[in-house]
Amino acid sequence: MRGYFGIGAERISKPMNLGAILRTGHAFGASFVYSVAAHHRTGEIRYADTAKTAGEIPYFDWPDLAAMRLPKGCALVGVELVDDAVELPRFRHPLNAAYILGPEKGDLSEEARGLCAHIVRIPTKFCVNLSVAAAIVMYDRVLTLGGYPARPVAAGGPPPAEDWHPPRKTPRKA
Repeated sequence: MRGYFGIGAERISKPMNLGAILRTGHAFGASFVYSVAAHHRTGEIRYADTAKTAGEIPYFDWPDLAAMRLPKGCALVGVELVDDAVELPRFRHPLNAAYILGPEKGDLSEEARGLCAHIVRIPTKFCVNLSVAAAIVMYDRVLTLGGYPARPVAAGGPPPAEDWHPPRKTPRKA
């Protein structure tokens, strides 16, 4: 997959949610994971992040939005259930992006929304768990930018083209 992405949350308060975001980000190939103005005990993150992501990819714990430093050319994409957001299935992910989600019991701050190049929403009737929302966004990114062929028109569809192979994460053994 071309490009890179980071995933994080503003004012997250539950260490299990942050741990799940770390683990899921690592699984989906995030280049970094972050939190902004987090309200949690970081020692408890390890209970959900059994992949020990902090030892594998960078984790940034910024005290506030002013301290947040994203790579040059990285688009900040807010994930928020608001009417004026682009629905995720209609959204073209930037090649280089950092996704930011709001806290468990609240919305992204106005300041965070003002920094975002895009605001997307998951088309649900109501908010889902924070770490679930992060996983859905990362799955959509991998699905759309991962080089997968278009889905078949019919249910089940034909077998995949013989010249297409899924992306490899581990090198082949000789």
